Amino acid sequence: MTKKWWHDKVAYQIYPKSFLDSNGDGIGDLRGIISKLDYLKELGIDIIWLSPIYKSPFVDQGYDISDYYAIAEEFGTMEDFDELLAEAKKRDMYIIMDLVINHCSNQHEWFRKALADPDGEYADYFYFRKGKNGNPPSNYRSYFGGSCWEPVPGTDKYYLHMFAKEQPDLNWENPKLRQELYRMVNWWLEKGLAGFRIDAIINIKKNLDFPDFEPDGADGLAGCWKMVESVDGVGEFLEELKNNTLRKYDAFTVGEVFNMKEGELPQFIGENGHFSTIFDFSAHCLSDGEHGWYDAPPIDFKEWRDTIIRSQLEVQECGFEANIIENHDEPRGVSRFLPEYAQTPAGTKMLGTISIFLRGIPFIYQGQEIGMKNAVWNSIEEYDDISTRDQYHMARHAGLTDEEALRVCGKMSRDNARTPVQWNDKENAGFTTGTPWLKVNSNYREINVESQEEDEDSVLNYYRRLVKVRKSQEYKEVFTYGRFVPVYQNTDFIMAYYREDENQRILVVANFGKEDEELELKYPVKRVLLSNKNETETPEQSLKLESCEVMVLECM
Repeated sequence: MTKKWWHDKVAYQIYPKSFLDSNGDGIGDLRGIISKLDYLKELGIDIIWLSPIYKSPFVDQGYDISDYYAIAEEFGTMEDFDELLAEAKKRDMYIIMDLVINHCSNQHEWFRKALADPDGEYADYFYFRKGKNGNPPSNYRSYFGGSCWEPVPGTDKYYLHMFAKEQPDLNWENPKLRQELYRMVNWWLEKGLAGFRIDAIINIKKNLDFPDFEPDGADGLAGCWKMVESVDGVGEFLEELKNNTLRKYDAFTVGEVFNMKEGELPQFIGENGHFSTIFDFSAHCLSDGEHGWYDAPPIDFKEWRDTIIRSQLEVQECGFEANIIENHDEPRGVSRFLPEYAQTPAGTKMLGTISIFLRGIPFIYQGQEIGMKNAVWNSIEEYDDISTRDQYHMARHAGLTDEEALRVCGKMSRDNARTPVQWNDKENAGFTTGTPWLKVNSNYREINVESQEEDEDSVLNYYRRLVKVRKSQEYKEVFTYGRFVPVYQNTDFIMAYYREDENQRILVVANFGKEDEELELKYPVKRVLLSNKNETETPEQSLKLESCEVMVLECM
């Protein structure tokens, strides 16, 4: 494998709206991010991914872009962004941005021109199609519910939107549009951006016949992803994107890729793959309901363990994936992946340890490093997220009571990850001096950065140690390139693996159960690198682990 500059890096995702507000308007901003670069440096972060900061009406929190070349005034100015780039560079840190090019906003100049002339040049920047017998062109349900087709006013045509109706899909079959997008990508890379997280990218390839599919819900519609899964050829678009932009700058790219076909992984992240890496969502898919959040199954430990192991074994044959516990689209990992008895500082450290030492690029999401949890939501009105509202109504239509539907949304809502970062125990958790755009989690007095800074045994200080061990000169090579080898798979509640190469062997072992566990050691232990229970004594023939205990051991 050719070594790349990003292989040994640790990344951190910032959701700017909720990170830190510097001017009291209740919305996080670029100056807030600049003020916390030293905090992130101390955590050991190399790459910072910013969720969208482009100009936007914010129907879907900035994933509906109205101007790809402008910063949303809520977040600041282009001068603020240039300062962020410069300050990050001083600290040997890299900035990557979200690249949202499957769709744009209905307020974008292109779409406005398309509506003004539905038979003109700009209409072909989108998918304008005639209806069938007075109905939409096909029976697709959007990711946010309802038909994927919206009428074009004053015509017999519809336009396609796989997300909200305010997010029309861009027509990648149009070479002129593609060149417009490549020009924009190069403009940002010329500025000094290190790369992109690439949003919903598998959706850019459409089945241009737009065939109907067997309905999979009471609404008579079929999930639009079935159309995505029915078509080949997305790789040609991705290679063209890479060759016209990313490759020229040695840019780091992480793709948001669902619906990949069997055997395609090497094409996406192999030696000459479309992207540097893609996110591993395999564990998150375990709580996908058949119809929605309301029938989402609980996470089963053995299934979770087997899923991570299977994914790790598959991916190490061809490249690197990006490992996450949570992100802006998922509920908090502590609340999702840990049983109630383990939702403690010890359990939080255990979950973090398992994730950070996996093979691949670790991504930490803002607040994860202090163990932020899901909030308590009292009514559907408290939510901002468009997807949560859709899932609430879906649950009610399926027969759930208001209380039951709210409980479902409380577990799975994206807004759980979007509540403001908890900086201290003062008003609004130190996030803003104004009224926060989304409510602050009520547990901010117990869980916040300031109190954890002062506690040597806190989750925050443990995360700092985790990253430090992973990036240390002594162990960086084995944690970056060493093989992942699962162990103790015949146990009920142990998650364990070796990271090993020709020179070193590290055992990462955790007890997710309620009871103590004793394990026979396969190799003699040289030293304890890390323990969430401050255990320093070197074990000999066997290892005893308390409930929610994790250890990282250097073995012979």
